[in-house]
Order: sequence, then structure tokens, then C-alpha cells
Amino acid sequence: MRTKSLKKNKINVITLGCSKNVYDSEVLMGQLKANGKEVVHEEEGNVVVINTCGFINNAKEESVNTILEYMKKKEEGDVDKVFVTGCLSERYKPDLQKEIPNVDQYFGTTELPGLLKALGADYKHELIGERLTTTPKNYAYLKIAEGCDRPCSFCAIPLMRGKHKSTPIEDLVTEAEKLAANGVKELILIAQDLTYYGLDLYKKRNLAELLENLVKVEGIEWIRLHYAFPSGFPMDVLDVMNREPKICNYLDIPLQHINDDILKSMRRGTTHKKTTKLLKEFRNAVPEMAIRTTLIVGYPGETQEQFEELREWVREMRFERLGCFTYSHEENTHAFNLEDDVPQEIKQERANEIMEIQSQISWELNQEKIGQEFKVVIDRKEGEYFVGRTEFDSPDVDNEVLINATTTYLKTGEYATVKVIEAADFDLYAEVVTK
Repeated sequence: MRTKSLKKNKINVITLGCSKNVYDSEVLMGQLKANGKEVVHEEEGNVVVINTCGFINNAKEESVNTILEYMKKKEEGDVDKVFVTGCLSERYKPDLQKEIPNVDQYFGTTELPGLLKALGADYKHELIGERLTTTPKNYAYLKIAEGCDRPCSFCAIPLMRGKHKSTPIEDLVTEAEKLAANGVKELILIAQDLTYYGLDLYKKRNLAELLENLVKVEGIEWIRLHYAFPSGFPMDVLDVMNREPKICNYLDIPLQHINDDILKSMRRGTTHKKTTKLLKEFRNAVPEMAIRTTLIVGYPGETQEQFEELREWVREMRFERLGCFTYSHEENTHAFNLEDDVPQEIKQERANEIMEIQSQISWELNQEKIGQEFKVVIDRKEGEYFVGRTEFDSPDVDNEVLINATTTYLKTGEYATVKVIEAADFDLYAEVVTK
């Protein structure tokens, strides 16, 4: 008779993809810890949970490669069990089960109770806001809604995340209070579309009211807004941004393109004229606002003329922060019915051209900051520098402020006032004025 192993399982959670996945992994880890399980994030463990991304080709490839890597470790006896969850698993579960059958079990994005059960744990409904955060201790993501009701032609997220579902204000405030009690000072609000928040629960766009409640949470110093949608933007949010110093003068609003025909095909519900007007309204209402956007080049049918319109518009708008992606042809999306007719090398050339323009704009804007003082938060130490951010910068994607660590001592998570002494394309060099 086989005796039961006395070895205690250590569960290693691996996160791929976006900040929404980071949040989901943290919730999973919080549940496991509450069940008395030993859980680590991207360290050694004999039970592995891979939280996958299925958004675009590169992300899907990374997810599949990670699964295969851990299947090899399982075959070699380095790990005992491998579970797969997240967007790739939600979108392609039958294919994955067929192609990689040795995975112990696959779970979709809404199957947390089932995943916990497979890991020998119970789903605890009372754990509002209980998470094991994996970000640096000073900031955390706060997911205010799940899913998306937008019909964008290129996007597979509604297939993987379902319809928009807002989290009640009181639950988000509770979560924010628990994060603050654990030393979090910056909340980064995320959702597929922040501006849709509240429509399902309160029958109105209610982001402004949520912000007014979150600024009351003691210990929180910055609140940052990610992923707004350009049509139907609730302008009362700008009033709160102006009125409340805790809300960063920052907005991440992916605009994707500017040509009217492309926008119509993308099903974005806006036009060149309306988008430009909205951005001017933002800057009039909050003159100090840093606007981050993302663009897609190489969308089906994008002509050289349409790309040039986008390119000139980027020059004209002078975005503080910008990212550019090449179009990915995703099955079961509306755009998949169109011919993916822009060659990959042309897509890449166009993306490079946009980023070259943005690099110059960023350099020019940064030169204007030399001699100015800014409040920064210190995220980490890297080599001979402490690395910080202003309120105009989000972690991982935006500019950073570098402070000489050989002459100054700072702590991770602390805020300091610095004076900019030098500026590069995307980074500022500064010295501390006051802590």
C-alpha cells in the first residue's frame, strides 16, 4: 500500500501579461494563504500555477512557451503538478487540452473557486481586498471592474473576460484601506475601461464618485487612472482631478488611431475631430495633465496616407507618454474578417517611425523640466541610482527619475522633492531637495 507523502506543497504562481493578471494572481495568492497554503510568486515550488495572457500573438507565444517549459520540468521530476489559468486558457482551453494534455488542469478567467479546489483550498467570500501583493510595497493595482462591453474590432478581451462588471464602491474602499494598512501609498486604478465604471451598478458613469471616496483613505498619497475610453468620457472626473491633490494629473487613454475610416472600422465610436477636441478639453481643464496613449499601426487596409495622418497628428498632439503596437490578427474578433494586408515589416517600420517621433517629443518636453522641482516616489535601487517616478509616470511603462545613490540615501516607497539637473529622451536625472 502506497503511503501518503508528508511533503508540504509549495505553490508557485507565475504571472504573464497585463496588470489585470497581476491583480488576479495576487487575489489567488491571498486566498491560498488564507487557506494555510505555502505560496510564492515566481520562485521555486513543486506545484505551479501559470496565469496566462491570450491578448496578442507575442503574449500567446510567451504563455505557451512557459507552459511547455514547466511541462518539461514536470517530466524531469522538478515539479509535481502544473495548473494553467488566465486569458489563454479561457480562450483556447479545448486546443490546449488537445495539444498539451499533460497539464493537470486548465481553468478560465472566472473559475477561481475551481482552481482553489484543485489546489486543496476553499474560496473564501469574506476576503474582500485580501491580496498578497507582488508589486513594490509602495504601489498596488486596484481593479475596479472586470470585462468590457465595448465592441472594438481588433480586441479579443471580451471573449476572455466577458461583459463589464463594476465592483461596488464600498468594496473598493475596503480594499484600498487594507492596502494602505500594509504600506501601499499609490493606487493604480485599472479596468478594461475605467470610464464605464458604475453604469451597471448605479445606472450612471460613476468614476468621479469612486475617486471622491478613495481620496479619503488614510495613507494613500497618489491615485492614478489607467485605461480610459475616448467616447463617453465622464468630464466630472477632471473636476475631481483638479480639486483633489491625491489624484495624479495623469490619464492613460488608449486612442489606437486617428484616421476616420480606420476608427470606424475599429468600431471606436469617435472621429479625428472629436478625439482632438477631447484632448484639448483635457488640457484646458487640467493644464498640468500628462496624457499617455497607445496606438496601433498596420491595421487591415491602413494605407500610407492614413499612416501619415496618424504620424502628423502625433507630432501635433505632443503626447507626454506614448506607446505604439503593430496590429495582431486575432481570430473571433470582428477585424479577423478583414484581410491582414499590411506586411509585418511595414507594420514594424511604421511603429518605429512613430516611436522615433515620440522620442524627440519626450526629449524636448524633458529639457523644459531642467531646473524644476518635482515630488517623486522611490521604487527601487538599481546600480548607482535610486529610481523614482513623478506623478506623471506609471511604473514599468513611463519615464523614470534617477538619483545618484553614492551621494544620497533614500528608502524604497518614500517620497522626496527633487530638482532636475539633466534630462535624456525618457529619463530625468535629479538631486534631492527635501525628503
